[in-house]
Amino acid sequence: MKKMSLEHAVEAFAGFMVLLSLMLTYFVHPNWVWLTVFVGVNLFQQSFTGFCPAAIVMKKAFGLQTEKEMVQR
Repeated sequence: MKKMSLEHAVEAFAGFMVLLSLMLTYFVHPNWVWLTVFVGVNLFQQSFTGFCPAAIVMKKAFGLQTEKEMVQR
């Protein structure tokens, strides 16, 4: 089985958080839409700066490797 790269894990996590926040907005309270905004802003700034807090946590907590690190192996 192929291991998941850090980049794919971050994308999957962001997608999950968007879906979760939309469900919370619909079923719990409209202010949960701000979680969707936060995720979107974080993805936008990451595309320019390369800084992603979720990637740092996933790398340290789960030992995920970037695609570049996986190819070098």
